[in-house]
Amino acid sequence: MGTPDSSTDSVLPGASGPAEGTGGETAAAETVSSAESVVVEGDIVEGDVVAAAASDDAPAAAEPAAVSEPAAADAAPAPSAATEDDSDGSVLLGMELDLLRGQLDEAQVDIKRVAAEYKNYRERVKRDQAAASEKATADTLVALLPVLDDLDRAREHGDLTGPFGSVAEQLTAIVTKLGLTAFGAKGDPFDPNRHEAVAHLPSADVTEPTCVDVMRRGYLLGERLLRPAMVAVAAPE
Repeated sequence: MGTPDSSTDSVLPGASGPAEGTGGETAAAETVSSAESVVVEGDIVEGDVVAAAASDDAPAAAEPAAVSEPAAADAAPAPSAATEDDSDGSVLLGMELDLLRGQLDEAQVDIKRVAAEYKNYRERVKRDQAAASEKATADTLVALLPVLDDLDRAREHGDLTGPFGSVAEQLTAIVTKLGLTAFGAKGDPFDPNRHEAVAHLPSADVTEPTCVDVMRRGYLLGERLLRPAMVAVAAPE
């Protein structure tokens, strides 16, 4: 305990003992006060810093909310954009549907046209076939008319007997089946469209031109005239 006192005396020479002790204590007290003041001020400063940091963090924490509000504002038009997309899709779908309907109408028109053309073609072919068949039949029958004329003359003379008569009957049946019809007989009214007059005789027994003799019979195939009848006509006096 004596050593500190001697060291103190050696460090501060020329000063009185009691005065030096009082001054040292005063300086130490001021140093402690200053240190406490510094500590207190540090606490205050640190508190201010913490408060300032807290106040700085508060806007940072509030920023997400502020950011979320524009995000919500940006997300709000989404239904409108979706509606526009749906509207555009509906318009495109309607245009495609109209195009398909137009193509379908054109196809139906083409089908009806082709069906009508095919129907006309079939009818024309049938008419052509019928006309060709009738012409072939007519040509064949016209070639047989001289034979039929000979049979008529043999019948008038009574020569169609026996096997020859059977052949004549069969031939007559065949040409009749093909549609050949004979006309021209005595007493028929004269028809210039069907009769060929080779002689004219006045007669008091008739009231209109009448066939009084038939030199050669005429023939019809259906309504078609193959050959007119060759006749003698009697006219009233």
